[in-house]
Amino acid sequence: MNAPEPTDGRRRKGERRRRLLIEATMRVIERDGMGAVSQRGVAQEAGVPPSTVTYYFPAVDDLLVAALTACNDDYLERLAECAAAPDPLAQVARLISESTGARRVHVAAEYELFLMAGRRPALRPEAARWADALDAFLAPHVADPVERAGVTAAVDGLFLRCFCAPDPPGAHEVHAVLARLIRSG
Repeated sequence: MNAPEPTDGRRRKGERRRRLLIEATMRVIERDGMGAVSQRGVAQEAGVPPSTVTYYFPAVDDLLVAALTACNDDYLERLAECAAAPDPLAQVARLISESTGARRVHVAAEYELFLMAGRRPALRPEAARWADALDAFLAPHVADPVERAGVTAAVDGLFLRCFCAPDPPGAHEVHAVLARLIRSG
């Protein structure tokens, strides 16, 4: 859920500046990978002095956590929309298959952030937040927690396949896989 827009002008400006820096961080990751993220590089990408970045994000890990949190917020909002759809599985299949299209570059940055969570403890709560939300989404469709863990792993794998495969599956194929897994569970 998005926080309400601050009413104080300074707070609004601060939130806009934070969003600008997070978006710049994502662009750096998308273009050059995680290794290129530095406060100076993000400042250059955002068109602000380096001191602005260090004011809002004292460490690079703070930038990375904020970027992953923003990605997660977007995906969790979209997952909630899928849950409310007439056919939630078809809707989540479309979400997964978008990894091949216009969101592909953004997905690359997200994958790098999630993989980095294995090495940087500060990122792990965001990886867990995604897993918990996906588990909650699947709970009405798969009652058994062990079977649901398998379907959750399949969803993550389908995201990766749509992102990496030379001939990625479309939404219809992803939906068929999910439906089969859920039916057989």
